[in-house]
Amino acid sequence: MQPKERLAIPRQKPRELTPAERITNFDEVVFGFDEATAIKEANRCLQCKKPKCRDGCPLHNDIPGFVRLLREGKFEEAYWKDRETNSIPAVCSRVCPHEFQCEGSCIRGKKGDPVAIGMLERFLVDWMVANNRNMLMACAMPKGKKVAIVGSGPAGMTCAFNLAHEGYHCTIFESLPAFGGMLTVGIPAYRLPRDIIQAEFDALVNCGVEIVHSFTIGKDKTLRQLKDDGYGAVFIGIGAHASRKLGIEGEDLQGVMHGVDYLRRVNLGESLNLGPNVVVVGGGNVAIDVARTALRTGSDKVFILYRRTKKEMPASQAEIHHLEEEGVKVEFLAAPVKIHGDNSRLTKIECIRMKLGECDASGRCRPVPIDGSNFMIAADAIIPAISQDVEHMAGTETTLKLSRWHTFEVDEITMQTSVDWIFAGGDAVLGPQTAAKAAYQGKEAAESIVRYLEGRDLKAGRIPEPEEEEKTEK
Repeated sequence: MQPKERLAIPRQKPRELTPAERITNFDEVVFGFDEATAIKEANRCLQCKKPKCRDGCPLHNDIPGFVRLLREGKFEEAYWKDRETNSIPAVCSRVCPHEFQCEGSCIRGKKGDPVAIGMLERFLVDWMVANNRNMLMACAMPKGKKVAIVGSGPAGMTCAFNLAHEGYHCTIFESLPAFGGMLTVGIPAYRLPRDIIQAEFDALVNCGVEIVHSFTIGKDKTLRQLKDDGYGAVFIGIGAHASRKLGIEGEDLQGVMHGVDYLRRVNLGESLNLGPNVVVVGGGNVAIDVARTALRTGSDKVFILYRRTKKEMPASQAEIHHLEEEGVKVEFLAAPVKIHGDNSRLTKIECIRMKLGECDASGRCRPVPIDGSNFMIAADAIIPAISQDVEHMAGTETTLKLSRWHTFEVDEITMQTSVDWIFAGGDAVLGPQTAAKAAYQGKEAAESIVRYLEGRDLKAGRIPEPEEEEKTEK
């Protein structure tokens, strides 16, 4: 019997893949809007005079502006309107949790569904690619000054992009063998296609940005040595690549692999099968990425342990939806207490039932263990994916201040560290956050670096004026 030929799926075909297709297909495509759907959705925008969606966007994109152009059929103009404030719209439109940011602030969402801002932004990017439009911006004349960028994630690439388009020569020093930082090694390709990251790489190279791979600060050179090499300023955007430990007995057994480490190895091309039964601990996007990736690398049964309820899961709703479609079970209100093993290899995980206790000011309730509710789960692999930390970076200046979370302390307006020629942003400052928030800090740092190199005031005109309260008539 001849094997069935895989059918080519036309771009933007209005059909979602079945769960079986998602599980077996590494090149999964989640289809975007076609033109008619995009315009119809854009027409739902109320074009508010004081748009809350813009306030909710970490980059403060002119969302009503590009949506208005989109619904008029001016797709290319809409794309460039978006690019005025966002240098990586292809990335942000695919991986940002819009329901917690722009869409979460959309006034339409108060009584119904918010405008699908993320999908509209993605449509513009996809339309530009499908219609072979130029997506590269003109570069400024060289100013003869150099800036070193440490890390090629969204903060680093945005900082380099803005500096390069101001005429400054940037060199990105990346410790990994691939470009993109956490975008490449932390997000599966089925969520963020690698040609999208390559397009961002091409945009940087177009303006003369150099990328040096497998270069580690502290091992190959220190920040001071970069300064001595003629770099007038340094931006640190190293991300948060260290997996946070569970802190329970048995975590050092064979078969325990932490989420960020697992995703990095798979995304860099390592063939890795965890075994038939996999338990993932956590409720964020990383935990879901791990679970869905484990299915795609050969595991039969994958399920997640989460200590709160579905309502409290910090993962995006779209990712939770796809997780459920693919048959991953989530054990809510459960937490691991001990990992059991035999001959140095794990065999099962001991868990305890939880209940939600008192809530804090944000409404997030604290999970409380239920005495005597312990139960066991057999497993071939356990992957904790509860959060990430910033790895210690050797070769930094001894006076560079760190927070109690070991993130870099910066001025919240200028992104300047305690050393005047060193700036930082993204997860290295914020802890694990969204690509848009990292990009915003990279953009603000670029503005500060330009001012620093030109001897101008770093804060002039950047401190927001307090808004006057609106007066309402009785």
